[in-house]
Amino acid sequence: MKDSRYHACATCRHFSAERMDGKMLYHCKRLGFETKPEYQFNCWNPKDHIRKLMKKEDDRDNGEH
Repeated sequence: MKDSRYHACATCRHFSAERMDGKMLYHCKRLGFETKPEYQFNCWNPKDHIRKLMKKEDDRDNGEH
């Protein structure tokens, strides 16, 4: 996957967020450890709606409609 401004844990399909005791906990279900929304890993697999946004931007940047 090429570099993207969307590349972050928060946009990955394996990202999980939950509130416990008034505190947000972020977890990667694939890797099995705590993470943060802004972290980036090479295993990034964007959610479907992020893929659509990326395609839309790519099409626009390449002059496609």
